[in-house]
Amino acid sequence: MATVQKSVDSSSLAEIIDKILDKGVVIDVFARVSLVGIELLAIEARVVIASVDTWLRYAEAVGLLKEEEPSSA
Repeated sequence: MATVQKSVDSSSLAEIIDKILDKGVVIDVFARVSLVGIELLAIEARVVIASVDTWLRYAEAVGLLKEEEPSSA
């Protein structure tokens, strides 16, 4: 007869934060509320919880990083 073993893996807050900063969490929301074709409310939100390296990769992927052209003065 097979027995079932219960595994109790607990993570400390520091381990959870480390994992989030390592992998990152990105929440990208765009919401629009309209009534009879009239836009009443528009919300655009980007929430990024990540290390700088992870955020830079995300920003490059979605086009947030735009290189400025040198001005000819």
